[in-house]
Amino acid sequence: MNAAPSAKVSIDLNCDMGESFGAYTLGMDGEIIAHISSANIACGFHAGDPLVMSRTVLLARQHGVAAGAHPGYPDLQGFGRRTMDCTAAELEASVRYQVGALYAFCQEHGVPLCHVKPHGALYNSLVGNDTLTRAVARAIASFDRGLFMVALAGGYGERARAIGREEGIETLLEAFPDRAYTPQGTLQSRRLPGAVIHDATEAARRAVRMAVEGVVEAVDGSLVELRADTLCVHGDNPNGVALAAEIRRRLEEAGVTVTARKRPEIG
Repeated sequence: MNAAPSAKVSIDLNCDMGESFGAYTLGMDGEIIAHISSANIACGFHAGDPLVMSRTVLLARQHGVAAGAHPGYPDLQGFGRRTMDCTAAELEASVRYQVGALYAFCQEHGVPLCHVKPHGALYNSLVGNDTLTRAVARAIASFDRGLFMVALAGGYGERARAIGREEGIETLLEAFPDRAYTPQGTLQSRRLPGAVIHDATEAARRAVRMAVEGVVEAVDGSLVELRADTLCVHGDNPNGVALAAEIRRRLEEAGVTVTARKRPEIG
């Protein structure tokens, strides 16, 4: 058993959800939502459709889970995992459009919209790219400055946080206990073996170290500093429910409170 941290520690546990569309069912939303504190809901571009968006927002309300928008590139065929050469203006408009679509369903069900987390290739495209990061931050700020932007923890995350503040919003830094990391603190490419961690015990061990120690073990065995506000477990992982359940159990066993971040007060 892990010793409880000496200082009170809390962490958000999020999952990408609402990624079914039409006749296709992806993920295990109804099962995994019992173990998380925030849901990133697809907005129809990389996955999801209006009915799925509405149902997923309602599911979040029923379980007391914070709802966030999960915008991606317009790439249903590639599940948003293919990079697209968008201009900053195109990206800003696209993100604003998708956030607005999800907000409509949040309004319908009386659910606050709390955060915006880019998906897949869009998420990765922002890393090290100030222009695109600023475009996303501007889209969020123009819609609602009370929304958090979610960005990859590490060196880039601190830069994203600074850009977000320049645009008037706050940023949550995110880490992935079920993904392998390079020694540079970036996610290992999904094209490489071992990029996704399927073992629930190992993912939970990594989650506790991320929350309590602020580090992650890279693929070469080195420790990389990684200060995160929120941890992501992937619902499209075949072991996603077991992973989420074990991660939450081990976090709470270690004295970590699993809770969504409250929206900042806007003056």
